[in-house]
Amino acid sequence: MGPQALAAAALALPGATCTVQWGDDEVYKVGGKMFAVANPGRGSLSFKVSDIAFEALTQSGRARPAPYMARARWVCFDELSALDEAEVRDWLASAHALVAAKLTRAARRELGL
Repeated sequence: MGPQALAAAALALPGATCTVQWGDDEVYKVGGKMFAVANPGRGSLSFKVSDIAFEALTQSGRARPAPYMARARWVCFDELSALDEAEVRDWLASAHALVAAKLTRAARRELGL
């Protein structure tokens, strides 16, 4: 998956926005809360996952715990270009849903969720 396809998939999710932070990291948010972070320069992608997905992805070696965010159950893939586009879309949708579920009812209503 390329950076443009990733951006299109993430921004297609309801209420999703993107900001550039920490140098050149593209931070995808819903309701002001991060659900994914991509670094096009390094080609990496990090995102929020469920507890079960965290264990499965990190123990299988497919992903590693995301720096600074592993305690919040984030995983990191070091090579975005090696990932399957459909799979990444599913992971982004799941990350978006996990983060959106933690927003207040008013925030979810405002975003149309």
